[in-house]
Amino acid sequence: MSSVKSQEPAVSTPSSRFRGERRGVDPVGNVVILAAGQGIRLRKNSQDYLKPLYPVNGHPLIVYVMESFAVLGIKHFTVVVGFEKDEMVAGLKRHTPRGYHLEIVENNRWDLSNGISLLAAKEAVKERFFLSMSDHLFQPAIPYALHNGAHDRESLYLAVDKKIKRIFDLDDATKVKSREGRIVDIGKTIPEYDAVDTGLFICPPGIFEALEGAQVRGDCSLSDGVRAMAERGQARTVDIGGAFWQDVDTPEMLNYAQSWLNVHQLHE
Repeated sequence: MSSVKSQEPAVSTPSSRFRGERRGVDPVGNVVILAAGQGIRLRKNSQDYLKPLYPVNGHPLIVYVMESFAVLGIKHFTVVVGFEKDEMVAGLKRHTPRGYHLEIVENNRWDLSNGISLLAAKEAVKERFFLSMSDHLFQPAIPYALHNGAHDRESLYLAVDKKIKRIFDLDDATKVKSREGRIVDIGKTIPEYDAVDTGLFICPPGIFEALEGAQVRGDCSLSDGVRAMAERGQARTVDIGGAFWQDVDTPEMLNYAQSWLNVHQLHE
C-alpha cells in the first residue's frame, strides 16, 4: 500500500448545521473507492483516459466522487487500483484535491469481479467505511442521508433509488428487492424489485467475511457479498429520495451526466 497526500484544503469543511445534525450518529471517516477495472465500455481506445480519470465537464469522475463527501468532512480515501495502475496513481496525484489523503491499494486480479477489488482493501480498513464506485456521480445529499440512516454497526447499508422510471438505463442497473428496509435480493436480472442500487454503501468489516464465503472459483461480485449479508439479516437500504446520481459506464451515460451538469450543480 502507498499513500498520496496533498498540501492544503481545496474543499470546504462541513458547516456547523451539518455537524449538529450528525450528533448521536456513529461517524464513518473513510471511503473505499473501487478504481481497478478496465472500463472498456466507456473508453474509445487504449489511448483514451482511464475510466476513473475520464473528464466530465472538465473534472475527472473520481474527483466528483471525493468531493461529494466534503459535507461529512471526509478527506481520507482508500483507492483500489489495478488496470494500468502506474498511470492511474500518477493521475490521482495530479488531480486529487488539496488537503485530501489517499491510501493506494493494488488489486492484482483486477480482471475479476468487483468483489475481489473490495477484498483487496481488507487490511486497509478496520472500522465501518463508505464504499463507492469511481464512476458514479452523486449529489452530497446521498452520502449524507446514508450516513444518518446507518445506525446498526454490524449491518451493511445501501443507498437505493426508488425513482425507477427515471433510471437512465434500467437494463444495465443493479436492482434491489427490499422488505421493510431490509434487502431481500439484489442483481441485474432479478424478476422482482422495488429500487435500484446507486453504488454507494456503508459497510461493516463483516463484508469481507461475506465476500470470502461467497466466492465461486476464486471470484465474487459485490452483489454476492450483499446477498450473503442479507441472508444474515444484515443488509439494509436507505432511500435517496429526490437526489440525483448517475452511473457513467458508457458514452451514452456520459452524455446524459454532462447534460444534467450543464443545468445543475452537483455540489450545491
